[in-house]
Amino acid sequence: MSDIITYHYNIPSVLQAGGSSGSLRLSGFNETAGTEMPVFFDGKLQQPYVTARCLIALSNVVKAGFSLSTAMAAMVKDPIITAGNNKLRFEGFSLCAGVYARVDLLPGSHAGDFPASGTVNVDFNQPMINALGAVGRNTKLQLQVGNRHVSMQSSASGKVTEKKVPLPVKWLKGLTSVQLLMAGTEQALLFNKMQLLQLFHGIPSGQVKTDYYLFMRGGRPQLTPVKMPGAVCIGGIHRLKLLEPLLPLADELRVYAREDMQCTVWQLHFGPVRFSLALSREAWRGFSGEGAALESLIADIPDSWITRFDQRSYENQEFNITLRAVKEQISFQQIDNLTARLAAMGLLGYDTADNTWFYRRLPFRLSRLLSLNPRMKGAEQLLTTGGVTIIAKDKVRMEARVAGTVVTHTVILESGKDKCTCTWFSRNQGERGDCKHILAVKKKLSGDI
Repeated sequence: MSDIITYHYNIPSVLQAGGSSGSLRLSGFNETAGTEMPVFFDGKLQQPYVTARCLIALSNVVKAGFSLSTAMAAMVKDPIITAGNNKLRFEGFSLCAGVYARVDLLPGSHAGDFPASGTVNVDFNQPMINALGAVGRNTKLQLQVGNRHVSMQSSASGKVTEKKVPLPVKWLKGLTSVQLLMAGTEQALLFNKMQLLQLFHGIPSGQVKTDYYLFMRGGRPQLTPVKMPGAVCIGGIHRLKLLEPLLPLADELRVYAREDMQCTVWQLHFGPVRFSLALSREAWRGFSGEGAALESLIADIPDSWITRFDQRSYENQEFNITLRAVKEQISFQQIDNLTARLAAMGLLGYDTADNTWFYRRLPFRLSRLLSLNPRMKGAEQLLTTGGVTIIAKDKVRMEARVAGTVVTHTVILESGKDKCTCTWFSRNQGERGDCKHILAVKKKLSGDI
């Protein structure tokens, strides 16, 4: 974990714009001592057995590395915990960043106080895993989430405390893309307890390298490696086995999918507790390498907007796109770009079941977004060096020449069907976001350069 971000909290926290670089900073982030609210949640869990099993499953996701060695897969075990709006959310990525998991503890799953709202990243070490494993159906379980720790105390194993640890930059990058990809999903399938058991019984054993397609036939879930119209495409289907320990406890399974099938979300429901598992299209490709946010990041969003919307989201712990657009009298395209920018900063997460954005506080600077997105950095370099030349432009079509490493590339923007002659675009055909050449042309057209 050499590439990390360290963050600290003071509550209340307010965004401020400032600095000679024009970056944003959080006034509540203080490297030294300050006035701190120590606790975000303190109370009893109403479904301790289910919650403990979900948190163990989350830890198993975080320890998994589907394109990495076993030794590397054992390096990171850090869930991100957000408390606010009477909800607790535990998030984590597989080490390869191609699987994202979240445990949502909704109202009714806990009884306690939320003195403040905030986010902390801790390390679930073996003592915590052992304590969770010891939780039985009649165990009483207390939870406390603070700005520097998470503590659990049970009638089965006593008290265990985990301290705050740094957040891996790769996770911050993944948090950007996966939330935006999840926001583009729609519920495709719903399985009751019997159907979800039938589904998992049909998953092939071992590591599967080909895509599988899921559909319903005669009320039963069916899996096939043959592409079928209307079926949900699943890449790396063996990754779904991470859900198997939770199946006997679940009430239902909801499957969400994007039209381009670049992400699927598998959500198990246990009353007021939910466990969500998001899968990237290929097992070897992490969410951190996707380009879901790139086009929105080139849009001209004033710093004052980000400051204002961040403050209001912090107060409400939700980000209602329609309500914000109407109240602020800005277009839905602008609000979409703003949402992507806030998500790229780690400030927003997406809840597929409720179709809403939720707020979390992670560290960011606007200038840091370029370093987290190499294609954006490459586009900026092309513009700085004058590597973009507009050849032709009208209302429906634009053609440009963009400097490449060896040859000059042609970029065509036409009715949303963007094309580039570079190898990267030829290989991905826009499925992983724009290449740096297309990004550079769009940014030049936006009037920033």
